[in-house]
Amino acid sequence: MTTRRKFIKGAAATAATATIVAAPAIAASKPIKWRMQTYAGSALAEHVIKPAIDSFNKIAGDRMQIELFFADQLVPTGELFQALQRGTIDAVQSDDDSMASPTEVTVFGGYFPFASRYSLDVPVLFNQYGLNEIWDAEYSKVGVKHISAGAWDPCHFATKDPINSLEDLKGKRVFTFPTAGRFLSQFGVVPVTLPWEDIEVAMQTGELDGVAWSGITEDYTVGWADVTNYFLTNNISGAWAGSFFANMDRYNELPEDLQELLKVCMDQSHYYRQWWYWGGEASLRVDGTKMKLTSIPDDEWQTVEDAALKFWDEIAAESETKAKVVGILRKYNADMVKAGRPYRYS
Repeated sequence: MTTRRKFIKGAAATAATATIVAAPAIAASKPIKWRMQTYAGSALAEHVIKPAIDSFNKIAGDRMQIELFFADQLVPTGELFQALQRGTIDAVQSDDDSMASPTEVTVFGGYFPFASRYSLDVPVLFNQYGLNEIWDAEYSKVGVKHISAGAWDPCHFATKDPINSLEDLKGKRVFTFPTAGRFLSQFGVVPVTLPWEDIEVAMQTGELDGVAWSGITEDYTVGWADVTNYFLTNNISGAWAGSFFANMDRYNELPEDLQELLKVCMDQSHYYRQWWYWGGEASLRVDGTKMKLTSIPDDEWQTVEDAALKFWDEIAAESETKAKVVGILRKYNADMVKAGRPYRYS
């Protein structure tokens, strides 16, 4: 007969065996770790990305954590796409243009000349006019998940010397985005490519005459307002268009609820920038003390806007996908003009 002592011994042995068998499951519950790099330096990242990542990590807790890296910390910004595609980096915040993604939509990232008038134009174009579907298709082809796109600030010149006419732009060495530089070169601007963190020093040493990378909020935030003297109120685009991307395999490995949490936090980041930039652009023009505002007369600046439409035609002729995007931009802007105030004033 089985005695009570034998029974207890048997039960203890069974429990020990079960514990050993269960051990691998405990190891498998370790948090998912992602590495994300942003195009932004540390000062700017405090606004354009860090709050969203902090929120994600707080909510995800011991299930998943994202380690955030700033501009050029892991790889140069121009190599972000390659690193993302290889899986060296799990996620990226950037515009398509800066990270040199090999897609048909790359040229439209960052500041595509006069594609938008206001920051709200960007999310409407993506969510209501079909750009989301085009971006999703293009990035799916190359093993990258396009999570979402949003707007940043408008594109203005911040310079050492005053800009009061198009003539004043000639010969100016300017740090700007690839496509913006390609467009502006017809007006005598000399586009210069440098690491983001080197710009302030390059302005001080005379390697650069100015930047056409952001609005006035960013100029103050990252220190460029300390090394430039003038801010041109004319802009070549109403809002920078940037996105969040992930390595497709890493993204597909996530449970569905973590995918949803990632999207929600990215959307919150887009919302944060909407009001942070919009309010900052106005208040710093009114109350800022570091740069003097200059303007090119509207009738002269119209030359630049007219040139942008010809530039659109050049881009549309390059491929069927680019022509489709340009067609959407044309329809959207025509709709805004027809809608009238407050969508468009002219």
